[in-house]
Amino acid sequence: MATTTLTSRTCNLVNPAWWIGKFQGEVFDSSPSRARKKGRCAIVYLLLESGVEINHRNYRGQRYSSSRFASTSVVKQSSGGLFSWLLGEKSSQLPPLDVPLPGITLPPPLPDFVEPSKTKVTTLPNGIKIASETSVSPAASVGLYIDCGSIYETPASSGASHLLERMAFKSTTNRSHLRLVREVEAIGGNVSASASREQMCYTYDAFKAYVPEMVEVLIDSVRNPAFFNWEIKEQLEKIKAEIAEVSDNPQGLLLEALHSAGYSGALAKPLMAPQSAIHRLDSSILEEFIAENYTAPRMVLAASGVEHDELVSIAEPLLSDLPSVKRPEEPKSVYVGGDYRCQADSDKTHIALAFEVPGGWFEEKTAIIVTVLQMLMGGGGSFSAGGPGKGMHSRLYLRILNNYHQIESFSAFNSIYNHSGLFGIHATTSPNFASKAVDLAAGELLEVATPGKVTQEQLDRAKQATKSAVLMNLESRVVASEDIGRQILTYGERKPIEHFLKDLEAITLNDISSTAKKIISSPLTLASWGDVIHVPSYESVSQKFFSM
Repeated sequence: MATTTLTSRTCNLVNPAWWIGKFQGEVFDSSPSRARKKGRCAIVYLLLESGVEINHRNYRGQRYSSSRFASTSVVKQSSGGLFSWLLGEKSSQLPPLDVPLPGITLPPPLPDFVEPSKTKVTTLPNGIKIASETSVSPAASVGLYIDCGSIYETPASSGASHLLERMAFKSTTNRSHLRLVREVEAIGGNVSASASREQMCYTYDAFKAYVPEMVEVLIDSVRNPAFFNWEIKEQLEKIKAEIAEVSDNPQGLLLEALHSAGYSGALAKPLMAPQSAIHRLDSSILEEFIAENYTAPRMVLAASGVEHDELVSIAEPLLSDLPSVKRPEEPKSVYVGGDYRCQADSDKTHIALAFEVPGGWFEEKTAIIVTVLQMLMGGGGSFSAGGPGKGMHSRLYLRILNNYHQIESFSAFNSIYNHSGLFGIHATTSPNFASKAVDLAAGELLEVATPGKVTQEQLDRAKQATKSAVLMNLESRVVASEDIGRQILTYGERKPIEHFLKDLEAITLNDISSTAKKIISSPLTLASWGDVIHVPSYESVSQKFFSM
């Protein structure tokens, strides 16, 4: 068997370590011309210019040799540059970045103002609404929004909304879960589902060239779920794990507690499936829940980035046979206020104070004022994961987080529904500071309800921040599609963004104080979790607001 040995008069060519070090030292010289200025050879030329003797040994051990003394004249001279050095070809010289590339046709620039796309709505004979707006984006988002959530659950179907969220885009009567996943992956799509107290939402996001496939898969997943027992069992196990890990999300736990303690009726029903539902929920309960609630008058197919006529032509044959059942009356909820306390093994105390936002989304002006009020109060955590500066000028940052190191987080929140809502402050603090944290939260709510305590500068900043947040969110096609669907479910139409901006600009300091006063005049809902030993009594905290 023949072997080959390389030797050199100038270097040890067989030693890999030598070559690695030499390569690392020379590679950034890039070209022979640069290397020669330093009195060296570029690594590729070093091999040829040094003269390499190739020694062969055959399988009998006999030695024969041939020598090659290369000259740079046999190598095409490099024009310089790393790729020329590596490949021996002339490198392409690109123009500077401020010079247009040759042969590239630039599209015409956009005008200073582009007229926003109008939302078009078509109502099918059975009552289902199809709504869409176009966009210049190459992608589209399509969603099916249903007026159905945990408020429509009965004691027998409690937890159905949560399970339906997890069963979304599983096997249908027309395709297996594996086939559905492969079809979504084949077009680079993204599917998701979410359940809330009042609405269910199923969305599909992909390139607009695949809108027919998107709509068909979306509607098939909602209308024809197979509800195989093994898939239900698998998702129930995941829900069971969620319930076990609820302590990892104290803020979400307190929000659930505020609803169960603060409301009587539909909004008091839990959004997360209760432990008792794990062994009760099955395919028959889900099928009955869908038959009762997934009806045409309670559905909206909404899309962003899709031509309306195209969407209607695709969706109408798939939705026209949905039963036209009279829309039921929305279950009633009564806000009553209350107290929830849970002693848990934690080195922190989590507290939330909340009051009712009367009227909910149907009191549109109040809802907009509450949105600005939340931005004005702001707050956050003592550590900002996204970097410094976010919300640092809000009242709760300036007045609380900057002054009390015992407080880990302190922020305003709201949860608004069709006819009611909650507004308040959530705080996380060390246990021995819990009483003081409650006093601070009550004081901040009383401050914004007192005329003259909020400055015009603070209000203007909050209005601009609200406007910025809304407009930037609507740049997302997924958010735009969701906004179309949810507004049509709530109002029966999609109100233009100019309508919202006009109402926002009209908010005054008096609107802020009067709305805040009206809110904190409702009964208090107090919720706490963790080390709650030092949390003041409900009566003592509620007493602070009686003067209002």
